[in-house]
Amino acid sequence: MQRTIPRLAESISRRPLNLREASAALLPPLPLYRRILRAHRSLPYEMRSLGDDYVKAEFRRHKSIDNKVHIIGFLSQWKMYLDELPAEPDPQSFKGKKLDPTVVEKMSAEQLGQLYELMHATKDVWKNPSDNDNHPGGSESL
Repeated sequence: MQRTIPRLAESISRRPLNLREASAALLPPLPLYRRILRAHRSLPYEMRSLGDDYVKAEFRRHKSIDNKVHIIGFLSQWKMYLDELPAEPDPQSFKGKKLDPTVVEKMSAEQLGQLYELMHATKDVWKNPSDNDNHPGGSESL
């Protein structure tokens, strides 16, 4: 059986891909980019800084993509991310969400590498400040 691009795209979402619905729900790249950065304003400083840098890098990286299916996938995933961000300015209410194991299984080696790097970058940002209280001078010993 020959795999087609729409079939591969269908396997990513929970329901079948309907291009008409997808294009109606999608925002053009620049307004989507702006809305994501605005939504990040309600996050704690560390999350906002990390998120802004990541969004900027991803949109810059995908600026010259010509494949329409890839563009739809990219924009739809970022729209889903935007929809999950908190609408109210209470940063403590946003805890993120766990990554679906089926999504992880479908990732390429490069994507898994990026995810691994992101995991280590976030660990440094979210270290418990009370861990530093046990060390002289409040910093970690090497």
